[in-house]
This record gives sequence, structure tokens and C-alpha cells, in this order.
Amino acid sequence: MTGYVPARQQLRTRPAERAPRPGAPRPNRLRVAALGGGQGLSASLSALRRLTTELTAVVTVADDGGSSGRLRAELGVLPPGDLRKALAALCGDDDWGRTWSEVIQQRFAGTGELGGHAVGNLLIVALWEKLGDPVEALDWVGRLLNVQGRVLPMSAVPLDIEAQVRGHDPLRPAEVSAVRGQAAVAITPGTVQSIRLLPDGPPAVPEAVQAVLEADWVVLGPGSWFTSVLPHLLVPDLAKALTGTRARRLLTLNLAPQPGETEGFTPQRHLEVIADHAPDLAVDAILVDERAVSGGAFGVADLAGLEQAAERMGAVLVLDSVARADGTPRHDAELLAAAYDRIFRTHGRIGPWR
Repeated sequence: MTGYVPARQQLRTRPAERAPRPGAPRPNRLRVAALGGGQGLSASLSALRRLTTELTAVVTVADDGGSSGRLRAELGVLPPGDLRKALAALCGDDDWGRTWSEVIQQRFAGTGELGGHAVGNLLIVALWEKLGDPVEALDWVGRLLNVQGRVLPMSAVPLDIEAQVRGHDPLRPAEVSAVRGQAAVAITPGTVQSIRLLPDGPPAVPEAVQAVLEADWVVLGPGSWFTSVLPHLLVPDLAKALTGTRARRLLTLNLAPQPGETEGFTPQRHLEVIADHAPDLAVDAILVDERAVSGGAFGVADLAGLEQAAERMGAVLVLDSVARADGTPRHDAELLAAAYDRIFRTHGRIGPWR
């Protein structure tokens, strides 16, 4: 089934319906693997933990800016920042969860050596050094925080992103040049054409591959398109798992183009970029905020073109309301959870071979 179907028309749910509160009983517990990084993945995890505790976050490890970049450069470790954000998003809504979420996100003030470092970054790195195993260390942090799910790096090797960018030098707008580093790519004034990871063909964390293969649903996005979403498709073993898994796959589109990285991109251009980098990847559903494409951040979108781009990926295009009411390009956790819930129930669980 392809084409555009409004989400609420699919299930005849009331517009005011919300996802179940954390801990509310559900008829079954889906296994979900959520892939991405930064604020986009945090938004997705904040929504998904309302639906299931069988949740694994697979996080990009290419950040080279801020506290993460400093720790990476000084100690040769994975950048911990996006992993920390994912852990914070999976903390519970009780006093314990809210307190620990705030603590690990707290940054030291001042201009000294600790200035700008997040408490959670230092905690994660300390456990990495003590245990020598990034996955085991993150599991320990997860137990301390009592998170609802698991957080994994997509690779145990710190990665760099190299992008081909047209017009990175404003004085040479037609010139395509290589721009290296997540932080530099994210703020380029040019147009990103493509990316690759360095080193080439990095190894995937086996537990991340296993989570994708054993999932009922894989959720990719939202997030910085070139630096948080696409990198997962360029890790060979993870990409193979994504194309070969029996799970259903959901792609969540951003609420707005990102200044620098996807400036001027249409919604369908976002899908074309995914298809260009991972031509073998099929998707079951693509979630798009209805206001973002009806005069919002993307302007009045070409729905016919967007539908065709979705069809080329084998997906149903689902329009729903998932943005905060304050007009900022941020997802509302409860609305996003409700949209995910409708999609999961509409398209059912995976096939009878389970």
C-alpha cells in the first residue's frame, strides 16, 4: 500500500486522543530500535518510551564539537554527548528520573578546564575508562538512571563525517569542496551534496545490529539529516541489518529545514537524499507533520511530489500533527507518541514468520 493517508483517517481516532501514559497497560510490548542522534533522537525516544520499554537507541558517534569534541580529542574516546542526551530522554517521569535527567544534562560553568562539560559526559567517559567496554559502561549508566530502554553507540570507533558541499566558500558558489567534521558540516553556508564516514566501512556495534534485526519496528529520524540520520546508513553491517531486518521501518521527517545543513530543502529532497545514500533501503511509513507542509516551515509543499518520493521508497505517507503548539520546530512528545502508536497499530506487527 502506497500513497498519502491522513493518520487519523487510517484509524478513526479522535483528534484529541493521546498516547498512553508511562506505565499504562498495553496489549503487547513492541520491540523498537530508534536510530539517530542529538535533539531529534531525544524527541523520538521521549515519545517512544511512552509506548514500550522494549526500546533500544542506536546513536551516531561522529560529533566533534563542544564538550564531546574536547573529550574525544583529549582522551580518544567516543563522543559521549548524543549518548548522554539519549539516556536523559529515556529517564522516567518520577522524581528519580527527572532528577537524574537534569543532573546528567547539567553543564559546569566558568572558563576553566571543566567549563562547558556536561556532568553526564564525564560520568560516561569515567565508566568507559574503568570498564573498557563502551556498551557495558552505557548499560551501567542506564541502570543508575533507571532508564526505560537501552542506549548503544552505532560503532565503537569514533567517526568523522566528510561532506561534499557546493558553495562552502561564498566567494565560489559553484565550487564543490570537501568539508570534514560534524560541527563544520552542520553550519556550512553551502549546499551539502553527499557525505561519507571516515574511516571507511567502520565496524558496527554487534548489539546495535542485533537490536535492528530483532525489532518489530525500526524508527529512523528525526534529526540533523546529514550528520545524525544518514550516518547509520553508511556503517556496512548496520546498513545490511536495516535492509534485511523483518521489522517494519518508519522514517520521521524533520519539522523544518536546518540552517546550514539542509537550508532550502523541500520535504521530498530529504527523502531523495536518503534514497541516494541507501538505494536498497525500503521504508514502510514516512511520518510528516501536517502543518509543516501546509504553509509552515517548508512552505506549501508539493504533496504529489512528496507522495511520489515516498512511493519510490515503498512507503505510505502519513500526515499528522506532531509539533509543539508554540510554533517552534520541536516535536511534542505526547503528540509524537500518539502518531507513532497509530502507525504501529495501523500497519500491525511484523509478518507471521515471527
